[in-house]
Amino acid sequence: MRHPTTEEGRDQPPKEWLERYGAGCSPGLNRLRWKLYQKAKREPKFRFYTLYDRVYRRDTLEAAWKRVAKEGKASGIDGVTVETVKESEGGVEGFLDSLQEELRQKRYRPKPVRRVYIHKEASKWRPLGIPTLKDRVVQMAVVLILEPIFEADFQDCSYGFRPGRNAQEAAGAVRKYLQQGFSTVYDADLEGYFDNIPHGGLKKALRQRVVDRSLLRLIRMWLKCPIIEQDQEGKPKPPQKNRQGTPQGGVISPLLANVYLHWFDYFFHREDGPAHWANARLVRYADDLVVLARYQGERLQGWIQQTLEDRMGLKLNPQKSKVLNLKQSGQCLDFLGFSLRRDQDLYRPGRYYWNQFPSKKSLQKERDQLREMTSSKRCYKPVKNLIGDINTHLRGWANYFRSGYPRQAFRDINYFVQGRVIRHLKRRSQRPYHKPSHKSWYQHLRDLGLQRI
Repeated sequence: MRHPTTEEGRDQPPKEWLERYGAGCSPGLNRLRWKLYQKAKREPKFRFYTLYDRVYRRDTLEAAWKRVAKEGKASGIDGVTVETVKESEGGVEGFLDSLQEELRQKRYRPKPVRRVYIHKEASKWRPLGIPTLKDRVVQMAVVLILEPIFEADFQDCSYGFRPGRNAQEAAGAVRKYLQQGFSTVYDADLEGYFDNIPHGGLKKALRQRVVDRSLLRLIRMWLKCPIIEQDQEGKPKPPQKNRQGTPQGGVISPLLANVYLHWFDYFFHREDGPAHWANARLVRYADDLVVLARYQGERLQGWIQQTLEDRMGLKLNPQKSKVLNLKQSGQCLDFLGFSLRRDQDLYRPGRYYWNQFPSKKSLQKERDQLREMTSSKRCYKPVKNLIGDINTHLRGWANYFRSGYPRQAFRDINYFVQGRVIRHLKRRSQRPYHKPSHKSWYQHLRDLGLQRI
């Protein structure tokens, strides 16, 4: 990245930085974030001690509101939504005025987190914590100030929940290392990472860079926020104390999760780490991490397990954590929804290549979603609206899996969608559905607007 040479120019973030970090921020806030990033980059051991007043700056709160205030989002325990704020007497301006004054006078106190469960796979459910709208705005304001500081420290092997980085790049990095010969892989699965981050270790990691007591106090309050669940009748249960973890669903949780696991990246690449003595490579997307090497010995496996469990207080899932030799026939690595496998080239006998395609689990999940979209419960929806929703959904899914060699998977999904829409059309009425006799079903669905991926 090219840095401006004049003293005045150094205060102006370059275009590349703005494209990655500057979305939705005012010029003044971008200058502040750029200065924090520069300071952290130049002085790796510097600890920031005056940050709290930047959190309640008006442009910080306005940028935080723009990022979290999306209509239709679930509310916290107070029931306040974006629509509620906009329809209130003072509107958004009054809401931000009140919040700014609370923060300035240090009267702000977060409310308990509402816990809900979303379906993960089979009979498993993932807990999500939903803070109130006010808490989400303040958390995002803190993220806007802390993000450039910790981004200066994060390693290149980390891809999850970082501006300008995505899962496709992480999967691409794994494939690149496989092509270079690092074909034995330790696939580590952390059990309930977000819910099991040790608060003591997380605070220590934060204090490596931030010693502003007022700001750290905010984070401590969010970490200790009680959790409220509902019983089967929809009534709230007594609040539960939160002694570890940072609730998945909180705005600040992804940053805190990266701050803590950054230390695994740091230990890995240190001079006495396996990046040197085992010539190993690490790719991490939040809590999904793989270690690639030419050979996975007991020393390397022991180092990974000891560092994560004994040193960092996390827990590996022994059923899902495994070592794979991907040069062996039938071995396949599933990572971030992709499968990576060594396959024989169809056109050059005796030659092999590293195949990357949507995993079986991803395909089954997509079929389940499409089955729900075309179920009998959707018969009330006009056909063109339904097909429009399916097209939008498929474009998003296809864009995620576009890298690698997804053609066969895309064909399978196209065929499945066509069958589901035909079945949906036939049961919309008590009368049989008749397509034009001179057209095939494929042509008729194309005329209705159904697109192929």
